[in-house]
Amino acid sequence: MENKMTLKNWLPLIGLTCAAFIFNTSEFIPIGLLSDIAADFSTTEARAGMIISVYAFVVMLMSLPLMILVSKIELRRLLIVITSLFVVFQMLSGMSSGYGMLMLSRIGVACTHAIFWSIVSPYAVRLVPEKMQPLALGMIATGTSIALICGMPLGRIIGLSIGWRMAFVCIGLFALALLVYMALVLPKAPSCGGFSFHKLPVLLKNPLLVGLYVLSFAVATSYYTGYSYIEPFLKQVAGMGEGMITMTMVVFGCMGIIGSISFSRFYAKNPFRFMSIVLAGVTACLFVLRPAAEQMFAVIAVCALWGAFFTASNVVMQSEVINVSPQDATSVSMSIFSGIFNLGIACGTYVGGSVCTHMSIADIGYVGGAMALLTLIFWRRFVMVRFRNALRLRHM
Repeated sequence: MENKMTLKNWLPLIGLTCAAFIFNTSEFIPIGLLSDIAADFSTTEARAGMIISVYAFVVMLMSLPLMILVSKIELRRLLIVITSLFVVFQMLSGMSSGYGMLMLSRIGVACTHAIFWSIVSPYAVRLVPEKMQPLALGMIATGTSIALICGMPLGRIIGLSIGWRMAFVCIGLFALALLVYMALVLPKAPSCGGFSFHKLPVLLKNPLLVGLYVLSFAVATSYYTGYSYIEPFLKQVAGMGEGMITMTMVVFGCMGIIGSISFSRFYAKNPFRFMSIVLAGVTACLFVLRPAAEQMFAVIAVCALWGAFFTASNVVMQSEVINVSPQDATSVSMSIFSGIFNLGIACGTYVGGSVCTHMSIADIGYVGGAMALLTLIFWRRFVMVRFRNALRLRHM
């Protein structure tokens, strides 16, 4: 019975999956509403887009200090508090009367986001039997994928229909309903213990953990070098129409679900081979992106595989950060992971933009692929060896 899922396991896990969906939808939704926001505040789309950039940088910079600040709080209470604040800041975004108010409210949402992604995965694995932990992590990744599939498009539809403010309000109302549900079904889970900045050197002396951090930065940078500009790539290089581009992006998200399911089913059987395959898959997809653009269905297939491989690699890294972290520092380790991953997103977006400016948008796959190949080599030559030794010790 200890290795079987019961209703008592499923109900809170579903709540956390829905929370992952709503937090990520909130992050993505301004992308589809920038033109309306800019027009409403009589500003440029570039200035309006700063709410997206500032959001990412706040998550990157505040994940660690905020998590250290709240590291002693029991996890259920902490999740309820940050979800409540999330609702408040979402409503403030919907009531924004000026650009400054919108920016401040988005900074508030980003701070709740930073804490949420530091605790959601460690909390999820505590809710289920040990052998079901890959399933728990896979469901959290599924919530993120569903946000990509329908969260952002749905928010855009609401925004275009009844105003961009109502898109934020609707997210807040959904989060409020979810808050009530989680308050009813989430069990208490003690914090992982207090943590302070003076303990960081000890945490960062773990060579496998540091290797995973470097790996997460490299994976995010190589992936977002291409992914950040996939929409104009599909339009300009592959010659797709708006409808086909939208469909391709939906396929991206759907295949992310396949990637998370694959992790749940196959990772534990041979973790080294699984991670090597998904990193090689990301590398191959980036390298063949430009040649595949010559044929519409070929490039759709490449994007589909790309989404599955990347999601699987991301869940692997989260799982192993949790596994190799000291028990009293799991949430802090995940906060560092979140910050480093967001730094990788920012760097990848910058590299991709530089490729578009100084080379050609058609080359984003080649540049991203070269970086992904170096990432694969780093995994095989440095991280995997330490990873194998740690896994042996774990099962002794």
